[in-house]
Amino acid sequence: MQTSSRFPAPPAAPTVDAPRTLEIAAIPADGIGHDVVGAGREVVDALAAASGGRFSVNWTEYDWGSDYYAKHGVMMPADGREQVADKDAIFFGAVGWPTVPDHVSLWGLRLALCQGFDQWANIRPVQFLPGITSPLRAADEKDLDWIVVRENSEGEYSGFGGRNFAGRPDHQEFSVQSAVFSEYGSERIIRFAFELAMTRPRRKLSKVTKSNAQQHGMVLWDDVFDRVAADYPEVTTESVLVDAMAAKFVLKPGDLDVVVASNLHADVLSDLGSALAGSLGLASSANLNPERRFPSMFEPVHGSAPDIAGKGIANPLGAIGSAALMLEHLGLPEEAAAIHRAIEETTRRGVLTPDVGGTATTADVTRAVIDHLALVPAAVA
Repeated sequence: MQTSSRFPAPPAAPTVDAPRTLEIAAIPADGIGHDVVGAGREVVDALAAASGGRFSVNWTEYDWGSDYYAKHGVMMPADGREQVADKDAIFFGAVGWPTVPDHVSLWGLRLALCQGFDQWANIRPVQFLPGITSPLRAADEKDLDWIVVRENSEGEYSGFGGRNFAGRPDHQEFSVQSAVFSEYGSERIIRFAFELAMTRPRRKLSKVTKSNAQQHGMVLWDDVFDRVAADYPEVTTESVLVDAMAAKFVLKPGDLDVVVASNLHADVLSDLGSALAGSLGLASSANLNPERRFPSMFEPVHGSAPDIAGKGIANPLGAIGSAALMLEHLGLPEEAAAIHRAIEETTRRGVLTPDVGGTATTADVTRAVIDHLALVPAAVA
């Protein structure tokens, strides 16, 4: 592993040599978050039950979210982070509800956890699953598989700025929103992306930038990338403007492997990638604190979907895939791989929710994934 003195190698995933109980905080939050977190828990519990005592899970559920806000005026209690700080991981649903302004719900819960626990690396795989029709014609001709690595602690979502002069007449209030790019924050996510690229057969890393228009923050981003790239001569690199990268996702998806981007750019591009794969309901993600000083958080990429909340038709695969990422992070790679393969078998056999052209319910898909775990030799260590 290539490292600098400021960025020592992060701790490896813990090995499971003896029976182990995972302490997981479950935060369904809002809308379909309750459905999909429940689905993910069922799959993990099924694996644990079949593990022969290799591992078990102790779930602690927290009722934070927009309903909590309606009762208490905050999305989570003031000591919320302290309540979950000693957990092995956080399994999160989705945040947002029509009765709460989006910036209040996001900053009051999800970003409060991500930034408070320095979960600076956000990993978002783009997965093209069998049995799901992609709107991208190239998906029928190529084996498409790439990962978006998102800087998750600063950039455009730093929260620096404010609104002023609200008392002026004739709508003369103004606001300032500043993006923050630090050399430290840029280097650690870029180095993380290079290390990830080194583990993949193609060893290619695409950097997303907008330094032609953002001549300060993104030029620093570019400069740090070029400096770190010198430590990884085995990795092929390219620099692509964010607008050109959006086009590349559609026109040349087979050219993608690992994509590293700023907080905002990666957020948008990963949603585009998941839409090309068929649905945002398929997209999993991991908000990592690679040093393991704090718990990492695992969540589907989709929102709370108030229009289908409570109807039992939400796609649980993004959450179930996120549960697989969680188990891998916690030292259970065989179990994680079993979930991924069970997801593929489920979609291959056409057990699909309405968002991807099927008629199955959330419960149907969850049960199919659990049933298909038995078909995977690696399901039980």
